[in-house]
Amino acid sequence: MTGLKNLCKAGVFFIVLTSFSMFGQRQFGGATLYTVRDEMARAPEETIDEVSEIGYLYIEAAGYSDGKFYGMTPKEFKKLLSKYHTKPLSSHQGGVTMENVDQMIKDVKKAGFKYFVIPVPPMGRFTFDPETQTMGMDDDLDFLVETFNTIGEKCKKAGLALLYHNHDFEFKENENGIVPIEYFLENTDPELVNFQMDLFWVTKAGADPVTYFKKYPGRFKLWHVKDMDEEGKFAPVGEGTIDFDRILKERKASGMKYYIVEQDMTFDLKPLEAIKISHDNLKDFGFDKVKYKK
Repeated sequence: MTGLKNLCKAGVFFIVLTSFSMFGQRQFGGATLYTVRDEMARAPEETIDEVSEIGYLYIEAAGYSDGKFYGMTPKEFKKLLSKYHTKPLSSHQGGVTMENVDQMIKDVKKAGFKYFVIPVPPMGRFTFDPETQTMGMDDDLDFLVETFNTIGEKCKKAGLALLYHNHDFEFKENENGIVPIEYFLENTDPELVNFQMDLFWVTKAGADPVTYFKKYPGRFKLWHVKDMDEEGKFAPVGEGTIDFDRILKERKASGMKYYIVEQDMTFDLKPLEAIKISHDNLKDFGFDKVKYKK
């Protein structure tokens, strides 16, 4: 019996060793496929493989169209992630409307995601000025609050959680003297609607993530972790000016359950190179020690 127990222990040890050597390092943290969107369009399976090899464990999708994720059915996409030992976490559903939301929720659920994320004000409420290259939104905040609460209720019934993802414009006063993100936080039902805080865009707006964590504790379930260089441009984590040490210390106040690395533009770096630098540098701030919560 003792020999059998030792054999079993050896087998478990071998599996652990094999798991580590398979990826070259322990998997931790999440990656959004938005950073590698061009690679996903060309070669989705090879890209997922590379993201996994870098060491990311959780995946955020940003490529849903006509009932498919990157041209794959929800079940096919879920199977692909499993093949490369990654887990579906969240999906950005920018094209959501009241007409298609039920089908979207079904597809997001089938693919195995936990979070249904609205990445910008939906249904024509997002604006972009090509001359100034600035983003904005419609001032009818009550419409959005009602929309978020309605979609959030649908998500909850399906076993998903609804999050709204910010950019910089939600942290700036509109023409009515209202800060949209604060209006959303104060008027949405926290049982139905919470938030994915993008640390770069909050900083870009001149706001402080920690201030919002303390003012609205528990509302920021996911973070987008990305850095800002001295010129105010996107940079790999740890290569810029954002004080992640200070921010991560307030994780519990924020309500953060998972974090996701993103870099909207990688400039002279290839996207896969950029997210590898970010993953390597996450350890410098202790992100690799974050224990995820259900």
